[in-house]
Amino acid sequence: MSDTYTPAMRMVVIASLLFAIATMTFVTVSVARAAGALAVGSCGAFGEAYDYETLAAARDSAMAKCQGEGCRVVATTSRRNCAAFAVDFANPCGAFGWGRGAKLGATQNAALQACYREGGKECVIRTFFCDAKG
Repeated sequence: MSDTYTPAMRMVVIASLLFAIATMTFVTVSVARAAGALAVGSCGAFGEAYDYETLAAARDSAMAKCQGEGCRVVATTSRRNCAAFAVDFANPCGAFGWGRGAKLGATQNAALQACYREGGKECVIRTFFCDAKG
């Protein structure tokens, strides 16, 4: 009896494994497309976009959301990277900074340090995000 079911069971196991491999490949390819962008402008203006399929789409979205003058994309992210934007709380039209990296805490610190380096007195994080799909 086991000889009769062995080839059938083998086929079920092989089919299941192939299905699992195909699923994992699809998920990996889909997830690898995660992209984000941070745009900044004057007086604390910003636009953010994350978990987009392409960098171009993320850039376009970030620029569309940035409502200030002189907006430009300053950082892009992919594969679980983070971005942060800091401004001087005392003078939002003054110093600002941004950061990008693999860890949120380090990214926020980089943004704050950049703001202080530009002359900020009371720098605070204005926005941050991490690309979760990468």
